[in-house]
Amino acid sequence: MSDSVIQYDVSEGGIATITLNRPDIHNAFDDTVVAALTAAFKQAGDDPAVRVVVLASTGKSFCAGGDLNWMRRMATYTFEENLRDSNLLAEMLRTLNYLPKPTIARVQGAAYGGGVGLVACCDMAVASPEAAFCLSEVKVGMIPATIAPYVVRAIGQRASRRYFTTAELISADKAFTLGLVSEVVASDELDNCIAGITKNLLRNGPRGVGEAKRLVLDVADGEIDADMIADTSQRIAETRGSDEGREGLTAFLEKRKPAWIK
Repeated sequence: MSDSVIQYDVSEGGIATITLNRPDIHNAFDDTVVAALTAAFKQAGDDPAVRVVVLASTGKSFCAGGDLNWMRRMATYTFEENLRDSNLLAEMLRTLNYLPKPTIARVQGAAYGGGVGLVACCDMAVASPEAAFCLSEVKVGMIPATIAPYVVRAIGQRASRRYFTTAELISADKAFTLGLVSEVVASDELDNCIAGITKNLLRNGPRGVGEAKRLVLDVADGEIDADMIADTSQRIAETRGSDEGREGLTAFLEKRKPAWIK
């Protein structure tokens, strides 16, 4: 898949790289980009050959959030038209957040507004020291609504109450402290760092990785009650009895690599 606004590539090892490709406007997105990203995320999620998804961008910035021309158009929209646009943006973020493959954001520069939302929706984020983050919506009288569920889960309620309202700049090191970013490395080490993470991911059972990700999403905010205990017991029983589970255990006992390691 190739698009003028994004690039989609899959390596022989099963790593899909989805790249925002509007460097002249700091990779800001509009309805066209939102649609392209949604399609790319779904394609990666549905492709059994894809094991890991990396979200990257070209140029100086990671993503400046909403395209100014798109925002100008929004100002002339009816409520119904704005709601439709918002729902499409929310669907794109939901698709990324619940992608059944591990996701890594490669953040080489500034991420503003919706760009912060993209980072928060990924399972991991690796950033350069030049990266900076800003929940800037209130500066123009708006709110970070569609990205809020993911950002709040990434950095917590207390920090969100500050940065949603102050719109102050968050450095890469501060983003690491808040939990928005997993690693901060030199710009020329971004790809090596991501390669190290993907190497670890590819050693693990593909189904197990997807199920482990889903497990975190399902139990994170739930009450540890009888239903949750029963559900998690059922999940481990199903995993043990799966073809992948049997292969993994047999390979371990036989001191060989499991079939999914090529």
